[in-house]
Amino acid sequence: MNEIKNVLGGALIACSMSPLTGFYRDGCCKTGIEDRGTHTVCAQMTEEFLAYTKSKGNDLTSPNPNYQFPGLKEGDFWCLCALRWKEALEAGKAPKVKLEATHEKTLEFIELETLKEYAIEHAD
Repeated sequence: MNEIKNVLGGALIACSMSPLTGFYRDGCCKTGIEDRGTHTVCAQMTEEFLAYTKSKGNDLTSPNPNYQFPGLKEGDFWCLCALRWKEALEAGKAPKVKLEATHEKTLEFIELETLKEYAIEHAD
């Protein structure tokens, strides 16, 4: 089986297990033919982004028990749709990105250099 790659060419790591994220709710920003939104960008939520996406009709702060969705708050990591992140970028509201947890398919929509500008620095 082929290793799933991140935008840096390495192995895709988990984005968040709590809250449990990913189109497949496995903690990773994996994608497949069922994922029409391309939920591939691992981003750290900010109040500014959450307010922005809510204004666009996608409320990520309110819980939705039907989908086992707890609602997000500032600081949470979540797999975002690549085009929503790009739209937020163009509006000046893009959140920071965890590159090692962002799926390589993202590069079909957003340039690596742009993602690097928004990269979260690791304190490892």
